[in-house]
Amino acid sequence: MIDVLIIGSGIIGSSLARELSKTSASVLVLEKGNDVSVGTTKANSGIVHAGFDAKPGTRKAFFNVRGAKMYPSLAKELDFPFKKNGAFVLSFSTDGHDTLVELLDRAHKNGVEGCEIISGDEIRKLEPNVSKEVVEGLYAKESGIVSPYEMCIAMAENAASNGVKFEFLKKVTNIEKISDHFKVTCEDKTSYEAKVVVNAAGCHADEINNIVSSHKYEIIARKGEYVLLDKEFSWVSSRTLFQLPTKMGKGILVSPTCHGNIIVGPTALDVDDKDLTWTTPSGLKEAWDKALLTVPTLPRGGIITQFSGLRAHTKEDDFVVGFSEDVKGFYNLLGIESPGLASSPAIAEYAANEIKEYLSLGVNPKFNPIRVGIKHISHMTNEELNEAIKENREFGHVICRCEVVSEAEIREAIRRVPGAKDLDGVKRRVRAGMGRCQMGFCTPKIMEILAEELGESIEDVSKRGKGSEITIGRIKE
Repeated sequence: MIDVLIIGSGIIGSSLARELSKTSASVLVLEKGNDVSVGTTKANSGIVHAGFDAKPGTRKAFFNVRGAKMYPSLAKELDFPFKKNGAFVLSFSTDGHDTLVELLDRAHKNGVEGCEIISGDEIRKLEPNVSKEVVEGLYAKESGIVSPYEMCIAMAENAASNGVKFEFLKKVTNIEKISDHFKVTCEDKTSYEAKVVVNAAGCHADEINNIVSSHKYEIIARKGEYVLLDKEFSWVSSRTLFQLPTKMGKGILVSPTCHGNIIVGPTALDVDDKDLTWTTPSGLKEAWDKALLTVPTLPRGGIITQFSGLRAHTKEDDFVVGFSEDVKGFYNLLGIESPGLASSPAIAEYAANEIKEYLSLGVNPKFNPIRVGIKHISHMTNEELNEAIKENREFGHVICRCEVVSEAEIREAIRRVPGAKDLDGVKRRVRAGMGRCQMGFCTPKIMEILAEELGESIEDVSKRGKGSEITIGRIKE
């Protein structure tokens, strides 16, 4: 019997797993994909919103403001990329002034510090590439950026090192309440028994809830398409540049990433298929054309890739966090759309406290909050690199030239728990393939390393799990 079973290993599920590892609970995380951070978490803007946009009194506002304040200490403990870079919400006419005033009022009511409305000229002194059409904007100094998938991986690794178990390729198909516990069954016919089941299934959380609860939810998958620029064009902006928000979201942004790229997007289109992450010519054109309103000099030649992600939107337009009213022991973390990433540490803290009280859990006396990330040779001085090579010669073998990633880093990314199982898993952990050539050079060697480390044939190596294998057979056969 497991104390707590978590469905989903995105940033919400992995953060909760880490929080619960501070307690005496036995915790199991089931993930339908083959790795953590393969859903919404891997494909979003990576913005740690300060909390000025959320409507006061909502769960979004409460968790956003609390969560954003937790990032500096968490980034230090878990060694993931985070930077407090500040953000602007830009208005292109005086008609937008009232909206800026409303956002500033929300910031004050939500307890967000460091917000003010400044003129377009003042904005351009700080960000010279902002359009001359911008007349004023809200400046939020506390806004930040984070690498969402690296943060999720750090949470999961720390949770695992503190006793949490992760199982992958486990799609939950049924949940049955039996007396004082649950029986959870997966597509592969395996089943588990747990005292508490936590629903952190992202865009599919409504389906999980609706299996057991009479209180039905409907999640609408809201697709956002993005464009990514090479690090060579980091001069575009050092702060996150928003346009005035609409009913569909915070609009198209232009923002730096923690690694020096520039990200443009997202669009907002409600789709029926909750796993549809294809990009489209129309969506990418919309993202780019709207971004040009913010920065007219955006260099189209700097684009190196594009992608899309899905947000879990509900008609309630607020987070659903808490025990189900009609199913004792079933805990929902549902409808966690933006600012879900910023809110995730606070949501996890809150949920863990409620579950701890429900199960009368003690503390884990061996809990270690520290996780050390993989050493990257791109961050080392010559002296540090020489010492690293003395300890392990594979640090001297560069596999990915664009991002300067060594064989030692790739092998460690695969060997960690939970570790990489495909090309995208390696990419998320050490950035091999995220540079200008987009894996054009390093793919064959990374495939060889994956096959060797995982004990599988080269034909089985995939980009993102079963169905995305890179090769179809051997030429001589």
